Amino acid sequence: MHPKRTPRLDMTPAGRLEEAQLQRVLGYQLAQASIVTSAIYARTVGEPFELRPVEYTVLTLIAENPGGSLARLARALAVTAPNITTMVDRLEKRGWIARTPSEQDRRSQLLHPTAKGEALVRKTTQLILDAEKAAMPLTPGEHSMLVELLHKVACARGNEP
Repeated sequence: MHPKRTPRLDMTPAGRLEEAQLQRVLGYQLAQASIVTSAIYARTVGEPFELRPVEYTVLTLIAENPGGSLARLARALAVTAPNITTMVDRLEKRGWIARTPSEQDRRSQLLHPTAKGEALVRKTTQLILDAEKAAMPLTPGEHSMLVELLHKVACARGNEP
């Protein structure tokens, strides 16, 4: 019987390669962590609901910011207007969002979640949170700190050299 080995901190999570120089590189660590979170998303929400991560994000932002415009949503996600329109079209076809004409600018449409869309956001978000909690070796405090720090990094968008 072999004793359980503690993973070395200078080795990759999978493949067991030396990564001492990469340990301090934030982008590398984010990419490695993304492998884990992407698998959790795919298993709990993506495949069961046939909902791509970007569609979940768009739907959730619309649910949390009802009455917003396509342009504002595109700006928030750093995507082009045609790309956001394609995503919104798909969400609308599935009955999760609705568009209404703006009273201030008839050329603009305002986005609102439907009751079905709001229910989906609540359900899928809870599924993701529960699955992440079960899979991650983090205390609640560590989880909160990591989320806060990642948000701080994300808010630096546009400040990069």
